[in-house]
Amino acid sequence: MSFHLSAQDIRVDDGHILRARLDNGEGEWVDAELDLNTVLGNNDGLFEWEGGDFAASAQGITFQLEGDENVPILRAGLTNMNGDVNWHDVNLAERITNNGGQFELQ
Repeated sequence: MSFHLSAQDIRVDDGHILRARLDNGEGEWVDAELDLNTVLGNNDGLFEWEGGDFAASAQGITFQLEGDENVPILRAGLTNMNGDVNWHDVNLAERITNNGGQFELQ
């Protein structure tokens, strides 16, 4: 299940640390965090799942919960191999889930 459906207080700190209180399946809300630099990379100006260290070549990183379903969207300007900045976004719920109160990449 996409993590945002069982989460409270979702935020991204320092441009790459995803934090939230997640339902652990036992009726408790637990603090969880995931360094997005360990699961997202920059592939020639595009976000890449299972890459790494996207924030090192990003600027203007923002995070918002969007729409009626509060979809977690990360946006940034990512530098490509020519040094140009490409503005892109990634839906964190596409691959990040809540597994017993811990973030997990699917």
